Amino acid sequence: MERVMIIGSGGAGKSTLARELGRRTGLPVFHLDAVYWKPGWEPTPREEWAQRVEELAGGPRWIIDGNYSNTMDDRLKHADTIIFLDYSKWMNLYGIVKRRIIYRNKVRPDMNEGCKERIDWTFIQWVWKFEKEKAPSLREKLQGIAQKEMYHFRNRKELRAWLEGL
Repeated sequence: MERVMIIGSGGAGKSTLARELGRRTGLPVFHLDAVYWKPGWEPTPREEWAQRVEELAGGPRWIIDGNYSNTMDDRLKHADTIIFLDYSKWMNLYGIVKRRIIYRNKVRPDMNEGCKERIDWTFIQWVWKFEKEKAPSLREKLQGIAQKEMYHFRNRKELRAWLEGL
């Protein structure tokens, strides 16, 4: 486990898992939200974004959490371990509400300065629809990948059991 890719809906706990795995393994952790969003919620220009992700993914050791479908294939190519947090929409919605309460008017540890925690209707809809609209294509994409360690967790209990076994 040298190049770990963590994907899943917003609120699933990708960043929390990345930090915990980084603590346990010593691997450097990169949160794609912090890479993509510049201070004040300014998006990174497309070419700069693609180049930055390619640099990270081409590195020798890492944990990268986040979806960002436009760079997913590149990360999949380089990853040796893929973790998919494939939780129900209710679990993910709970996660974003909990996160909003914990980080109200603060910047999360997995975000850039000036990007205070926020929830808007577009994000809520994305999380609500993820299970039905995004997760099936991710499952299909992951089925076609060979020679990678794959972990597909359907709930936090499965994930905790796996973490305890590390």
